[in-house]
Amino acid sequence: MLKIFIGWDSRFPEPADVLRYSILKHATIAVDIQYLKLDELKLARDHDPLASTEFTYSRFLVPHLCNFQGKAVFMDNDMLCFGDVKELADLEMSHLALRVVKHEYAPTNSVKMYGCPQTQYPRKNWSSMMLMDCDKLKLWTKKVVETQTGAYLHRFQDIPDQQIGDIPKTWNTLDWMDEHTKLIHYTNGGPWFTEYENHPHADVWYQARDEVRATQRRAA
Repeated sequence: MLKIFIGWDSRFPEPADVLRYSILKHATIAVDIQYLKLDELKLARDHDPLASTEFTYSRFLVPHLCNFQGKAVFMDNDMLCFGDVKELADLEMSHLALRVVKHEYAPTNSVKMYGCPQTQYPRKNWSSMMLMDCDKLKLWTKKVVETQTGAYLHRFQDIPDQQIGDIPKTWNTLDWMDEHTKLIHYTNGGPWFTEYENHPHADVWYQARDEVRATQRRAA
């Protein structure tokens, strides 16, 4: 069973539900999907004014939450899945601690989402979707996640470059998609924000959201 952790933000919880639905819709293997909720994780970090989401740091707790065993995936909540996560589970990890899409991303806008500053740094968006071998990430202890800088964590410092492998870029396309896209990332802001309700690929997210809502109504 593949463990998948989705970033969760109390200010906009629905995107996580939509992403979860889209993963399950296309998965041909058993998956265990969990949300990273700060009030449950008890992450003892001071507030970071540059953190645009509540899961800016909690994503790095995944190996700890897995008892540093097995494979696990982290995904930002502002994504929508069209592929079978079996493809991720089948990726070879014998000599790797991580696999990510190694974006070369230089944002042109100065703000994103609901007015959060758009910061630039090396390896930006690499940590937005990660396939992890938790056994090889024992350096990400809870204390480290609570005390280390954002730069240290998001740039994967102290993880040798040769242990950071690739994921096909179709598994994390930034604000664009085509017929090959397996996972779109609404990185500047998704259709759940008024400012982005006319995103070029809002229609596929709205369709998935409506399917989630219909399922919830039937279950009520």
